[in-house]
Amino acid sequence: MEGSKNMKNIITIQHTQAVHHTTDMVGSWTDWELTDLGKAHAENIGRRLSAEFGDKPCKIYCSDLTRTKQTAEPIARYLGLSVEYRKELREHNIGADAIGKPRKWQSENQSPIRTIDDKPFPDAESGRDVWNRMSAFCKEIVQSDDENIIIVSHGFCLPMFFSVWLGWDIEMLSKCEFGGRAGGVSRMSENADGIRIIQYLNDMSYAMEDAR
Repeated sequence: MEGSKNMKNIITIQHTQAVHHTTDMVGSWTDWELTDLGKAHAENIGRRLSAEFGDKPCKIYCSDLTRTKQTAEPIARYLGLSVEYRKELREHNIGADAIGKPRKWQSENQSPIRTIDDKPFPDAESGRDVWNRMSAFCKEIVQSDDENIIIVSHGFCLPMFFSVWLGWDIEMLSKCEFGGRAGGVSRMSENADGIRIIQYLNDMSYAMEDAR
């Protein structure tokens, strides 16, 4: 991937606890809301990020699903910014039949996933499909003039983004991958020499402060 126009600081946030996390339902494109705990965690993340970035120009991108919107809203409020909602930051689409279904139903009915090109259901996205949209998005923000970028997305998409950011070949995903945590905050940067760095992954201290 081509280098940035300027140095980058990128913060990614996996949406905080949502209803499907507590009910063992399919996430995907089902439009779940955050739980009360998830909303409290989002407030904490916003407060903490305002202390770090409150005096710096930032750009916020967010998936257009409700659970990510509700995570991004307090962050934007604390920073005094608007949010740009992007469909390409949505979670992995596993197919219309799985919308609103229990995860048990999914596991009993989906096709086996053995490669990056396999789909759980006929109308679902493959892992490659998600990789491609995250690659296009990453290229866009790398070439932008924005130095400080905040991205709010999902537990399948963000690990893909990390892999793209580091310049992995997609075939690496058959050997290793990144994990995620609801409310996890990750930070990556690119320095003046074009070196890309992941400074930390899935830091939960942003979410947990004063939320117990």
